[in-house]
Order: sequence, then C-alpha cells, then structure tokens
Amino acid sequence: MTGPLTSGIATLCHELVTKMSSEAGGQVQQIGNRLDDPLRVAIAGRLKAGKSTLVNALIGRRVAPTAAGECTRVVTRFRYGPADRIDVVTRDGERRSLPLDEDGMVPSRLGVPAARVACVDVTLTTDRLRDLTVVDTPGLASTDVASSERAEQVVGIDPDSAGEVAAAEAVIYVFTQAVRADDRAALEAFHTASANLATSPINAIGVLGKVDTLTGGAGDPWPVAGPLAAQQAGLLARTVGDVVPVGALLAETAEAGRLTAADRDALAALAALPAATLTLLLTSADLFRSRPAPIGTAQRERLLNRLDLYGVGFACAQLAAEPRLGTGELTRRLLAASGFPRLRDTVDRTFRWRSDAIKAGWALTRLQRLAGFTAGPRDRATLRDALEAALRDPAYHRLRLLDAAQRAATGVVPLPPAWEQELVRLATSDDPRWILGLPEADAGALRAAAIAAAGRWRTYAVDGAGPAQARLAQVAARGFHLMAQEVTSCRT
Repeated sequence: MTGPLTSGIATLCHELVTKMSSEAGGQVQQIGNRLDDPLRVAIAGRLKAGKSTLVNALIGRRVAPTAAGECTRVVTRFRYGPADRIDVVTRDGERRSLPLDEDGMVPSRLGVPAARVACVDVTLTTDRLRDLTVVDTPGLASTDVASSERAEQVVGIDPDSAGEVAAAEAVIYVFTQAVRADDRAALEAFHTASANLATSPINAIGVLGKVDTLTGGAGDPWPVAGPLAAQQAGLLARTVGDVVPVGALLAETAEAGRLTAADRDALAALAALPAATLTLLLTSADLFRSRPAPIGTAQRERLLNRLDLYGVGFACAQLAAEPRLGTGELTRRLLAASGFPRLRDTVDRTFRWRSDAIKAGWALTRLQRLAGFTAGPRDRATLRDALEAALRDPAYHRLRLLDAAQRAATGVVPLPPAWEQELVRLATSDDPRWILGLPEADAGALRAAAIAAAGRWRTYAVDGAGPAQARLAQVAARGFHLMAQEVTSCRT
C-alpha cells in the first residue's frame, strides 16, 4: 500500500514515537499507521445528486442503498476485507454487526437510531477496494431546507460528512446540472475544514451527475453534458482538477452486472416497434409505464430502474441496428454511453497514480499541524527539528513540491497557467517523460530537458516573479535538477 514517500514518512513517525510524550507520540503513531491504509476518497454532494449510485459504480457492486433511509443519513465507509461484513459504529465506540440484506446491499434499517451512529463500516471482497477506500457521505441540504441551525451555519454540511472529508486524502464532489452558490460554498467549507491538500485541483474531482436526465425523455444528453461540464470545470478550476459528466445509473447497471438476458430480450421487443410508436413510448416515464407495449408493466418498471428513459432508448437503438447483439456487448455499449470510463481513467490519473504523493502530503500536513498547535513545547520542538531534517533530504523534496503545487493550484500563489501545470505534473508524478511532455525521449534527451526546465524556473525566480512566486520557482528548479540527476544515474 505504501510507496517511497509514504514509507519514509512512516519510518519518521516510528522514530518520533520513541522521542515524544505518550499523548503526542500516540497521535504520531496514528498518522504513521494510516499510511499503510489504501487511499481514502470521500464522495460528497447535495441530497439526491446520485452519490450512492456513483459509489456502486466505482465499487462494481450494487451495495450502497440509493433510496432514502437510515443508512443514507450516515457516513458509510466501503473498504476491502477478506469477507463481506457490515459494522455499525456508534458514537460511544460500540460496534454492531449486521448481514447484507437479501439483495446484497447495506440494509435500509441499521437497528440503531441514526443520531447515535458515527459511521457504517462495510468491508467487501471486491478487488476494486484493495487500493481505494470509498466513503459515502450524507447529502448536503441546500440553505433553504437545512434542518438545523448548525447545518445552516455550514451550508447544510452535516458534521460527520465534514469530518470524513477532512480525514480523506481525496474528494469526489457530485452535483447535477449546474453548480449552485451553496455547492461552491460547501466546497469552500470542506477546504477550510480539511487537510492542506483536500479539495484542491491536485486531488479533487467534480462529477456532473445524472446527465441522462438533462434533455428529458430518451434524448441524447451528451451535446449538452460535455459543454456544461467544461463550463463548470472553469468555474471550479481552483477547487477541482476536472469535472466529468456521468450517467451514474447506467454506469451502476453496467458495472454491477444488473442487465440480464431477459432484460435484453425485453429491450429487443421494444426495439422491434415502429419508430413512431417507440418514440411516443419514450417521451416520458408515465407514457412508458402506461402506453400499450409488448412487455409487461413489471418489466418496464425494471428497465426504468436500471436504465431510465435515455438508457432504454439507447439500448433499443443498438438492438434495432444489430438485432443479434448479445447481453454482454450491449452492457459494454451502455457503459460507454454512461461516460463512466472517462471518470474511471480520471480517478486513476488523479488519485491512484498519485497515491504515494497524496498520502505523504496528507501525513506531512498532519505532522506540521501537530508541531504547530496541539503538542507540548518539547514535543513541538522535536517534531519541527525532525521535519526540517527530513525536508532537507533530497528524497523528500517531493513533499516541498506538493506544498508548492497546492499553493499554485488553489491560487494562493498565482503562476502563469503553463507554469502552474508543469509544477503540478512535477509534484504528482515520477514519470519524467510525462512531466516534460516527451513520451518518446531517451535518457539523454530527458536529462537535457530537465536541466533546461531547471534553468527556466531559476530565471523566473530572479526575473519577473514576486517573492511568493520566487519561492515556488526555487522549489521547482531544485525538483528538475534532482530529476536530471536521477535520469543520469538510471542511464549509467
């Protein structure tokens, strides 16, 4: 689970524990232990944005309930384990075990009042959770329907959700149609409450959810969804790295294998209808349920629950064009139509590939906070000395790069866009070809490019940059200098 950066920080934590008081040492030990865990990603967003449906697609199993119930009002963690298991953790530390329900999902009733539940801890055997723990948070209420004064004070963010996002190393924020003012305020509140790297473009993604409902009926939403997501990405450029449009219901159905051969046959029967008849049937959910059709009402309801009107229309079009299309290929095409493959690639690029750097940055921030505020004077001095020594080691220069990239990406220290993007690549990747934009270069060309980049940043630091920009530029220049050394040593 650990990479070179997290291994080094874990070793530092282990060494510090023996030099500090029991209380502060215990906090350091907790930080070190957390580095062995998979990257924790919190799914946040307002009520009915489709968070739980997206969670199921990410996990590849329909296990998170999507209908309103006790379990949708509490924080639920999904992590890898040797057996499927549910533990309800109460606020006094008690754990109560529950079985999955008959459909293989977290039961809608937890046996404990929601107000007493700290979180629901779900372990699953799915391989997708081996290197990623997914945290489903309760929906954010809008400011006009917040149910308590406490919730209104933080734009409807319930304290448990805020705490989970603060504890997570990465965040996916889900919204529908357009980012509203209180969505943006919620993101800012999460940023304020969270660790230094949370809800920044380095490790936060926006998801424009329910894109299949943008146009109504069975109309193609993608001519609207793509430009809308790009527009929202521009508005949230200082908060999330990208905004990805997704039809989460289609993604859940495809990824969890919920489309059966009987469903495919029912869709084929609809596809055989005259075009005008099918178009009328797909105009609205009410007409789809009530108009005469070659399949029964129960089967129609099942298709709506799995595909909604857009998915039904898309599947019928595929089957009309290729009547022999099998269930497996139809499922693959539905997955592509959901937009989920792009989100999966974005999660890999933004989270999984940066996991070592993100987790190390999270731990460093926690240690710095402990050194600045919570430990006693002697413990603070011990921590500060150890952190300063670690950051002088070239092996840990990536941590300085992470801090510099976060400052640039969030706009705290503004840089020209191209410089900012290069700094973020340098901080979050160990692939010199990707960082330098030279996918086919040999070691000699990479070394020359890294030396040139170091020179550019040094020149920028002394000519044209303000004091804050100059400090970031010096960090970047040293990063490229170290890259040139590494490329040379690898070649020799």
